[in-house]
Amino acid sequence: MQVFSIERNNMVETQLIPRGIKSSAVLDAMRNVPRHLFMPEHLQGNAYDDTPLPIGMGQTISQPYIVAYMTEQLDLHPGMKVLEIGTGSGYQAAILGHMGCKVFTREIIKEHADKASEVLAACGYTNVNVSHGSGILGLPKKAPFHAIIVTAAPDYIPPTLIRQLKNGGKMIIPIGEVHDVQMLKLITKTKDDYTTRNLLPVRFVPLVDPLY
Repeated sequence: MQVFSIERNNMVETQLIPRGIKSSAVLDAMRNVPRHLFMPEHLQGNAYDDTPLPIGMGQTISQPYIVAYMTEQLDLHPGMKVLEIGTGSGYQAAILGHMGCKVFTREIIKEHADKASEVLAACGYTNVNVSHGSGILGLPKKAPFHAIIVTAAPDYIPPTLIRQLKNGGKMIIPIGEVHDVQMLKLITKTKDDYTTRNLLPVRFVPLVDPLY
């Protein structure tokens, strides 16, 4: 974990805090989770750069600031049950796991699911469960969740995921067309419906799913 520790600290001090990330739990996770282990070996030297990076098969690991921002918006606490749609490299799940959440993460691309599971286990994140399958369907057998984080963009808010939130639970999700600027939205479930707040424009890879 000490490898790249200076780079991780610099990432927090120069990319996250100046942009308004305040949560001590999020900043601690970003300082300690070894981001470089969640990407291809030839890109590990760039792991803490202020940019998304490719992880293969058309997928990316998000820019550190976006990971921190999305996590902070969910207002998470230890013991919360969180669903992630789009495991990718496993880095976002590791951040959630480091914060003490019970994490269920779903990935449609089997090779990514297998690799992420391997790296998460090697890093000791026993509170993160990786499964391979359709993200749009969520994980109803493990619902309800305190929070859901979606790291790929559908073009509508999936009702299947809304139904799997606890009342008062939050979901953060990019919504928009493929190859276009999307809107990152924060959704809060109410007793009978949900509220939506637009956060900021983003670019995510499309949600890869058999229903699309």
